[in-house]
Amino acid sequence: MDILHYQKDFLEFLNNKEWVREPKNLYEPIDYILQLGGKRIRPILTLMAADIFSDDYKKALPAALAIEVFHNFTLVHDDIMDAAPLRRGKATVHEKWDVNTGILSGDAMLILAYQYFENYNPEVFHQLAKLFSKTALEVCDGQQLDVDFETRNDVTIPEYINMIRLKTSVLVAAALKMGAIVAETNTENANLIYDFGLNLGLAFQLQDDFLDTFGNPETFGKQVGGDIIENKKTYLYLKALEVANEEDKGKLSYYYRRKLKENTVKIADVRRIFEQNNIPKLIKVAIEQYTNNAFDTLTKMDISDSSKTNLKNFGLWLMNRSV
Repeated sequence: MDILHYQKDFLEFLNNKEWVREPKNLYEPIDYILQLGGKRIRPILTLMAADIFSDDYKKALPAALAIEVFHNFTLVHDDIMDAAPLRRGKATVHEKWDVNTGILSGDAMLILAYQYFENYNPEVFHQLAKLFSKTALEVCDGQQLDVDFETRNDVTIPEYINMIRLKTSVLVAAALKMGAIVAETNTENANLIYDFGLNLGLAFQLQDDFLDTFGNPETFGKQVGGDIIENKKTYLYLKALEVANEEDKGKLSYYYRRKLKENTVKIADVRRIFEQNNIPKLIKVAIEQYTNNAFDTLTKMDISDSSKTNLKNFGLWLMNRSV
């Protein structure tokens, strides 16, 4: 199982699509965001799952594209809500065009994503659409919780984990389950690979939280310190409030109550508090825990040992990424 192989086939499928049609101002932003790159992790997962459970993973390409188009739709709207200037090192859609274009192009992407399920027979179509609708609504739930947390001062770590489960993990899990559905494997395998993805997604998002604050700006592609600027109550912040002394807690609360025009000092100070309280190490413990939970589900799956090894290797690769 070669991740680069899936990536290559997916990109070929993506690039063969004619995204731009009239009206151009609606479709050019869609083409732009889809060409911005990224590792294409979610569609790779769909192809990988289809390959594990059948002998023809290419039949999962339309479902993989649906996941990628939906994921990028959420990024376009997230960037508007966060007023983010950069996405993968380039201007965000609403910066390059305007907010109204970003909203409407994002809406069109959501509808386009559903259209790719029309490539499948009625039973597979029904299962894909049902899972996709559930997942799309959960992602909206997670996004709303994320917004709510910005103005709340009593967010707990379990609440935060639930929020990232909805906002991020369910889409990773759905990507895998869609591959299993297209391959027409049994329900138990489909549910187990969903659970594998759910735990891997939690580890993935916690890794993202870590990189947002401690990543390399050259490779991360987004603005490092963005979560601190936006006062996002991430695992790093919540864990620091749990273990820090009163002085550090007071400083964190002070910073996270304010939106500043110049954030250099704020980012440096918050990072220093995190480092002094061993937060980078503590979040890595949590990342490892969810990764191991994902690996535990593999033991129950009715697949070959080599497939289990490949899924495990993918999880390890995901956790060691720097972008």
